[in-house]
Amino acid sequence: MAPKFKDGEVVAAFNGKWISYTHTIAAYTAFLGALIVGCKLHYHKIVENEYYGYPQEWFPSVSATIGDRYPERSVFQLFIALTSGPRFALCAMWFVLAGSRNTSLAKFVAGVGVFRSLTCGGWTYVTSTDDHNYHDVFMISYLVATIPWTLGCLALSPPNPKAIKYRKYFGGAFFGTLIPLIYFFIQHKVHRVAGAYTIYAFFEWSLVLLDVAFDACTVFDFESFEIVVRDVRGVTRGSPVSGAVLEKKNKRVDDVFAAGFSLASALDAAADVYNGFVFWSVLTSLGLCVWYFPLWHMGISGYEVLVMTTISPFLLASSPLRSFVIRNVRFVHLISLVGVASFLVTSPVNRLFAVGFGVSVSCLAWSATFFAERAQPHRLEARALAFGLGLVASSIAKFAFHTNNPIWPIMHGPNGGWNKTGLALAVLAVLRSTRNVPTATAAVPIPRQSRGSPNLAALGLAGTFFAMHSLLSDSSTMILWGWEGFPVNGPLAVPHGALTLLVMGAGLVFGVAFPAVARSWTLYGVGAIGAAVLTGAVGWTGYYGALTTAAYVMAQLPGMISTAVKFGPASTFGLGFLVYNFLVLAHVWVVAYAFVPGGPVMREHTDWVMTATMLFIGAGVFNSQAVEGSGQVTRGKARLPAPAARKTRGYYLYVLAGLELLAVVIAFLRFPQYDYKPYHPETKSITAGIWTIHFSLDNDMWSSEHRMRDVIKELELDVVGLLESDLQRIIMGNRDTTQFIAEDLGMYVDYGPGPNKHTWGAALLSRFPIVNSTHHLLPSPVGELAPAIHATLDCYGQLVDVFVFHSGQEEDPEDRRLQSEYLAKLMGSVKDRPAILLSYLVTKPLEGNYNTYVSETSGMRDVDASDWDRWCEYILYKGLRRTGYARVSRSTITDTEIQVAKFVVGEAESGEERVHEESVPEGLRFPALFRGEGVRGHRYHVFDEPRYFN
Repeated sequence: MAPKFKDGEVVAAFNGKWISYTHTIAAYTAFLGALIVGCKLHYHKIVENEYYGYPQEWFPSVSATIGDRYPERSVFQLFIALTSGPRFALCAMWFVLAGSRNTSLAKFVAGVGVFRSLTCGGWTYVTSTDDHNYHDVFMISYLVATIPWTLGCLALSPPNPKAIKYRKYFGGAFFGTLIPLIYFFIQHKVHRVAGAYTIYAFFEWSLVLLDVAFDACTVFDFESFEIVVRDVRGVTRGSPVSGAVLEKKNKRVDDVFAAGFSLASALDAAADVYNGFVFWSVLTSLGLCVWYFPLWHMGISGYEVLVMTTISPFLLASSPLRSFVIRNVRFVHLISLVGVASFLVTSPVNRLFAVGFGVSVSCLAWSATFFAERAQPHRLEARALAFGLGLVASSIAKFAFHTNNPIWPIMHGPNGGWNKTGLALAVLAVLRSTRNVPTATAAVPIPRQSRGSPNLAALGLAGTFFAMHSLLSDSSTMILWGWEGFPVNGPLAVPHGALTLLVMGAGLVFGVAFPAVARSWTLYGVGAIGAAVLTGAVGWTGYYGALTTAAYVMAQLPGMISTAVKFGPASTFGLGFLVYNFLVLAHVWVVAYAFVPGGPVMREHTDWVMTATMLFIGAGVFNSQAVEGSGQVTRGKARLPAPAARKTRGYYLYVLAGLELLAVVIAFLRFPQYDYKPYHPETKSITAGIWTIHFSLDNDMWSSEHRMRDVIKELELDVVGLLESDLQRIIMGNRDTTQFIAEDLGMYVDYGPGPNKHTWGAALLSRFPIVNSTHHLLPSPVGELAPAIHATLDCYGQLVDVFVFHSGQEEDPEDRRLQSEYLAKLMGSVKDRPAILLSYLVTKPLEGNYNTYVSETSGMRDVDASDWDRWCEYILYKGLRRTGYARVSRSTITDTEIQVAKFVVGEAESGEERVHEESVPEGLRFPALFRGEGVRGHRYHVFDEPRYFN
């Protein structure tokens, strides 16, 4: 229906010059406000530089003022953020003003203006104190972009003599100021002239003032603009149009939920979603199975090439093959279930090949399925919903099974797998969901699109798929990104993982219900901010960013798929999976840099990976807008062809509701009890152990949590440190071993440095309450990062400090030396409390760095200095009576033994005298279960028995 008010009624209007005024006032307030606050609170600190302080230097630089101290930094960042809105508006209005004279140049200048604004945000929020290199890169980029911006604005200036005159004055002064600025910086930096930095600071502040003044000249040009807000539907006057729209909206909701319920349709939707669940289950298992081989080879194994099995949609470039796949998509989906059935293969190599084959065929089948539905939007939407809900279902399954998917090929009956059930259901789901697959479009040529780009569509798919896999395939992944230890100041995997799952589902529904809003730049900005907060913040703040990111990514999925099918599936899904693979590799390189070619380039750059992901999604958003156009979605809602189609959507919403309800129930059932007790409180003893668990994959490529649980329980460990325990990456399956062991055995758990800290992981599990814990990344200039946990436990009413630490590798001696000095000082900082070190030190007893760990600086003693056979694992202590020490073989669980020690709290340190087991109280003895041949491959070894001490 045509709008009632064709021209619209003016609701508000203001002169364009206020954009310039607002921009100028906010910018000057940011800089001058920070200067005033800084001089008032930290004058002597902000005028001091690397060579001189007050009185030689008496005026602060811009960087020292806005980036070094709180609260002046916050004052600056607040007002510079308020400047951003007027700034982007200024760029847009300048394009409107200048576009009539030279559209191409105006576009370029406006683009440069936006780029300058973004780089300004870069050096604003990445201060020189935070990261000097990045700060300089953003600052230099900003200054370089100022040249075309200034010249372009002068070239495009309207015939306004006053504005042109001031632009020439301010622009000329800006570039003229650069010469003395550079001169005095050299005097300070190279010649170290006292007072030179103060003069440099004056020129630096002049640049700021002149830069803002140059843009303030737009006030003379924008006076001719009036910005008007019109009500084109009469909403502000209570027009009946508003009521009509509301009535129509209510009718749409009724169509979805009130037209009766069909069990057959509900089963169809459930089957579709289960197929999606199978796809994500097999895809997420591929990296995990590939990882097994470089893990045991300690480097590139060659099997990593199977990551590329996802690019099978390239085969759909062949018209005959594409036609065959579409006509026989049921058969292709059934063949893809080889990936689920791969658990039947015992050989790790053959199992990996089976999984790779299943992934390849599954990617081919789903790409063909999407493409086949391109002529029926409501069916395509249903497939996209099934695909997205499949990820939600996979994450919920992992939520129920302590981050392991029960149908993964690393699972089987002995470790809790449901593989046979999952395979049977998968066969039934494929048979049902592929009953009515359209085949009429199989031989239809791919239409040529006049708008949009298949390459941009592929980038959008790549970014979306990668974000779904790396961040959303497990509900605890993003929670652990912000984990900072005890006391807990953020979300927990249980119960807050259920909230992540709820938001994922809500985001998917939003993307279907409001496609125009989902692909808007406004929402993209919200999503990008969420990703930045997730990457840079911790605790609840980081989790709010995580929820925003989760909702945004899921909202993009339907639109990305609906745009991609308008082009050839090879050029969109094939290329999309290829770029996705490169993101996966980059995601691995940031932590595996020490073991891969060119690794140091990507070292610790999760921020780069996140930026690339969001840029690729942005490319997809741009392309989606170009393809869909603006006139088709004026109300932001998907236009479905008939009530029956809207009813179909309803069944997927029913499935989603059931899944989310299941997530809430699982969270309730898994909620921890926190009533944990040590094994032998009557002796006031602590049984502590250290174990390198090799990422919870045993020698035969089965998940090892259950076997680990059994031996930890049988050894009666009250406190255990786990190393190589960070599994929250695609290559490790986005898992968390500590969840299962802690919940099953009744232990508090500190996961250690999170997955965005780029370590291989260190975790602490304790039957004693963890009063406080801090995480440390030890000096590692060359090799892999060395993580450490410093925790304070409440043991029988006395505070005991426990350190869990993984040193660097043998190839990096300087790293290990620096790490030994750091940890020795850290342990030595504990003066008045007992302490235990559970560690992986990479040193020989009594040699080298050993004498730094066991030293006057640390105050620590070796649990058994006579044990000459150690190289990696060590237990040190102080302030406790040591009563026993043992080494237990690993069986086939990992490549490293378990070392355990017993201590008594509240008693003085004992001597080195060894005693017989009979003289030790029963509660202080090690279990007899592991004597002789032991049990399940675990036995006391090296000494063939435990050692006991006075």
